[in-house]
Amino acid sequence: MDTAGIKPSTMRAVQYSGYGGGAAALKYVEIPVPSLKKEEVLIKVEAASINPADCRIQKGLLRPFLPKFPFIPVTDVAGEIAEVGTEVRELKVGDKVVSKLIFWKAGGLAEYVAASESVTVVRPAGVSATDAAGLPIAGLTALQALKAIGTKFDGTGSASNILITAASGGIGSYAVQLAKLANHSVTATCGARNLELVESIGADEVLDYKTPEGAALKNTSGKKYDYIINTTNSGKWSAFKPSLCSHGRVVDVAPNFGNFVASILTLFSKKKLSTVILSLGMQDLRFLLELVKEGKLKTVVDSRHPFEKAADAWEKSLSGHATGKVIVEM
Repeated sequence: MDTAGIKPSTMRAVQYSGYGGGAAALKYVEIPVPSLKKEEVLIKVEAASINPADCRIQKGLLRPFLPKFPFIPVTDVAGEIAEVGTEVRELKVGDKVVSKLIFWKAGGLAEYVAASESVTVVRPAGVSATDAAGLPIAGLTALQALKAIGTKFDGTGSASNILITAASGGIGSYAVQLAKLANHSVTATCGARNLELVESIGADEVLDYKTPEGAALKNTSGKKYDYIINTTNSGKWSAFKPSLCSHGRVVDVAPNFGNFVASILTLFSKKKLSTVILSLGMQDLRFLLELVKEGKLKTVVDSRHPFEKAADAWEKSLSGHATGKVIVEM
């Protein structure tokens, strides 16, 4: 379709036209290939990863303001640059890249997408589109949660005793690996079917969250945690607080209303809960890509779905039980 630099005039895309409806509301359409603003690149999409946030936007997270319908969902894409805008400086046609699209514009579930150069980075040789597409939201959120507790990756930081909840999910699976790279002692929680997987990516101890010990967040040594990184929106401050050491802190990347309130109420206490809202750093994304290239970090893939079966991928993500990342491959 794209041979000899010829760009088609139309493309297939998946979109929905209103709030709610789940996977059944996704429709395939043939629409014009996006035209570029001067600072944008056109990416021929090879892989896209679906995040829980994509599904929450469909459910009405930003209602009534966003998104504008009809809407092409999904922010995390990897592919090849097919065209560049007149003011693009660093990137060129043929570059293999990964991009974190602007969530209220999105556009990832399509054969082509226009992305600002400022949210797009070259992926190193040897890093697949699937591995790269998993990184932007989940990988960066995990990295920023660890940086929020002072984690260093150059060997200069101090090792802490930390707990990571929902460690088999997209964010959790990256967080476990990054925490081990920084020499933290890692206890992790997940469902029974994923205990071995979470151990295999580096956790020192894995708790089944449905057992009494898992529910109480108790590790075998009985040691309390310096930090808890919470990646599940059902975690509660009241459950975390008894497991923290005297100056312990919860870093919550999926705050529910109760934990949001706790983050304000604990500002002046010894034990604290703080929330991390993702801010995208391109340097951070390059750092993660380099770790993948070096074999120090991997994208745990729940499932890969062809573009024709994007609705199945959406359904899997909506279920809330994906192990790692749900990927759509073009």
